[in-house]
This record gives sequence, C-alpha cells and structure tokens, in this order.
Amino acid sequence: MAGKPKLYYFDGRGKMESIRWLLAAAGVEFEEEFLETREQYEKLLQDGDLLFQQVPMVEIDGMKMVQTRAILHYIAAKHNLYGKDLKEKALIDTYVEGTTDLMGLIMMYPFLTSEDKKKQLATLTEKATNRYFPVYEKVLKDHGQDFLVGNQFSWADVHLLEAILMVEEKASDILSEFPNLQAFKGKISKIPTIKKFLEPGSQRKPVPDDRYVETVRRVLQAYHNVKPT
Repeated sequence: MAGKPKLYYFDGRGKMESIRWLLAAAGVEFEEEFLETREQYEKLLQDGDLLFQQVPMVEIDGMKMVQTRAILHYIAAKHNLYGKDLKEKALIDTYVEGTTDLMGLIMMYPFLTSEDKKKQLATLTEKATNRYFPVYEKVLKDHGQDFLVGNQFSWADVHLLEAILMVEEKASDILSEFPNLQAFKGKISKIPTIKKFLEPGSQRKPVPDDRYVETVRRVLQAYHNVKPT
C-alpha cells in the first residue's frame, strides 16, 4: 500500500497551495516537510530530487514529481477530477489556466514594495472584475449547472474556489456583481472534503506574512523581488 504523498515546500501558500487544495478536495491525506534553511534546499538539489532545481516537489506513488502543472494534472487524473473525455479535459485546462493567471497576481503580492502593492491591488481588482470572473459567471449562467464542466465536480471547480477566496482576501466585495459565482462559492464550499479543508486546523495555509517572505528569500538566497517558485 502506497504511503501518503509528501510535499516539500515552504510553510506557506505559493505554488504548493493549489496542490494542497486538490489533494484535500480528493480526500487524500498528505504529509509536509517545510523548507526553512538553505541547507535543506541544497540537500534536495544534491540528492537530485529537484529536476529543474525548483520546488514544489511532491513524493507520490513512488515518484518525486516537480513542476506544479504536472503534479496537478496527475492528481486530478488519478482522482477522477479531470473530466470524462478529451473535450472536458480541454475545458478544465482552459478554466484552470485562467484562474492560475489570476492567482499569479496575488502570489507575487507579499514580495512587492508598498507602492507596488497598491498598483498590484488595482490591477488585480480590474482584471478579476473585467477579465476573469465574467467568464466563469457566464459559463455557470449559460448551462445552469452547479459545476463548471460536465455537471460534475472537477479540478476546475476547486481551482476557481481557491481563486475566489484569495481575491476576496484583498477585495471582500469582489463578487457583488456576480450572483452565479456567489452561489457557486456557497455550494462548492459545502462539499465535505472542501468544507473540512476550510475549517481551522487544516493544512490550508494563511495569507503570506513577512516571516514567509523572509524564509523564501533566505532559503533561495534571493533578496530583491524574489518570485515564489
């Protein structure tokens, strides 16, 4: 029997958070090893565990997987969260790419200067309101179903809820003009595995703080405009 997946990353969101969300949505328990020192990171490099010298890295099913999208694709496919056929997979990929772009704006936020944070917040609000959320609002309105693709729970739903909650942390009224997304948020949040992940004490990580930023910089030895890998 295979052991639990083990996640190697910082004790914070970054690119690993979507992996945590997807595993949790699938009802999969996982372990974590947090990178806190440069030495931990260098050992992973020396052991040849980081194919492209980057984290996230996930030990799963006898593999040491890197590259966030590859990891997410594998988990989604393994746990039947990736559609019934090729067309549904293409739609899921399309919707996930959109929410990934949106969350990328938030992922960089903790590493910016105060002035740049103001600009980024304005950009985030504008793009969420005018580019991204209208797409998902229309999809849900047009087909009248609870889920984005194939009327069944998928990776696309998990990713969209993650994005909605992240944006709401920066702009709490962002869904005021999107009634279908409001309903979607409520329904998906009540799915048992998601509900459990949203409860206090889960492995969901909080909003990144200064300590997280300092740890990432220390481990990666990068001090100016570092990007979370």
